Amino acid sequence: MSQKIQADRTAALLPYLVERLPDWSRTTLKQRLKAGCISVNGNTVKKHDFQVNSGDQLEIDAAPKSPEARAHQLRSQPIEVLYQDQDLVAINKPAGLLSVSTADDNKHNALAILRHQLSRRDREIKLWPVHRLDRDTSGVLLFATSSEIREAVIAKWSLAEKTYLAVVQGQPEQKSGTINQPLRLDEQFYFMHVGEHPDAKPAITHYQTAKTQKGRSLLHVQLETGRQHQIRAHLAWLGHPVIGDPRYGQGGDRLGLHALRLKLVHPTSRIKLEFETPAPADFLKLMD
Repeated sequence: MSQKIQADRTAALLPYLVERLPDWSRTTLKQRLKAGCISVNGNTVKKHDFQVNSGDQLEIDAAPKSPEARAHQLRSQPIEVLYQDQDLVAINKPAGLLSVSTADDNKHNALAILRHQLSRRDREIKLWPVHRLDRDTSGVLLFATSSEIREAVIAKWSLAEKTYLAVVQGQPEQKSGTINQPLRLDEQFYFMHVGEHPDAKPAITHYQTAKTQKGRSLLHVQLETGRQHQIRAHLAWLGHPVIGDPRYGQGGDRLGLHALRLKLVHPTSRIKLEFETPAPADFLKLMD
C-alpha cells in the first residue's frame, strides 16, 4: 500500500504523518521512514523530524521486500539471455544481483547462476566476465566463453559504446555535457574520489538530459572509460547524485542506474553487435 498527500502546513514529518494518516499506525510509519519508503517532493527522507512545508508533496511507498526475500526471488528466476553464440553471452542482469562471486558469496551471482542455467548434463559451460555492473545496477552484462575471447573483447573495449540511464537528484544546469575528471579508489572505504591526484586515473563521462520532473532528472549517459563507480562518482561530483545511492548520495530502495545498451564488434566474426534491454518498471517508477 502506498499513499500520496500534500502538506498543508509546516511541521515535523513523522508527527505530521501520524496526524494526517489516522489509519496508519505510528510504528508502521516509523518502519517505512527507516526503510527509505517516504519521500518529500521526490526526495527520500529518513529523519522523523524533517521539516515539511505547506505545498510539499509527501509519498509513502509500499514496504520493500527484505533483502533475503529479494535474493531468493532473484535466485529462483532464470536470467534473461539477450544474445548467445559460441564466443559471447549477453544477459539482462536484474538489480540486486552481484555480477560475479565474492569471498562471502560464490553461488548467488549472475555468473554462477548463468553457468548453471546454460550448462547441460553432458556439457558444463564456462564463462568469463567481460565487465561488471554494480549489484544494484540492472541491464546489459556481457560474458565470454573463453579467456582468449574475453581478452580480445577487452583489448577493444574502449571502442565499445556503453549507454546507461540514470535518475538523478535535481536538474543539471547544462542539459548536456562531459565530465572529464580523474578518479581514485579509496580501497579502505571502497569509495571513488574525484579530482587530480598522483594515483588518479583518467575518466570521461558524457550525459544528456532526457526528462526532468518532480525534482529529478532522467539522463542518458555514455562512458568513454569504464572506471569502477564512474557514473555514480561523476554525477555526485556534478552535484546530482544518482537516486538511491547510499555511497555517493542518499540511499533508497532502488538505485537509479540501468545499463541500457552495449555496442561492439564481435571479436572473431567482426560483425557489429548491439544489445539493448529496456529499463524495468521499478527503475521507471523513480521518475513518477
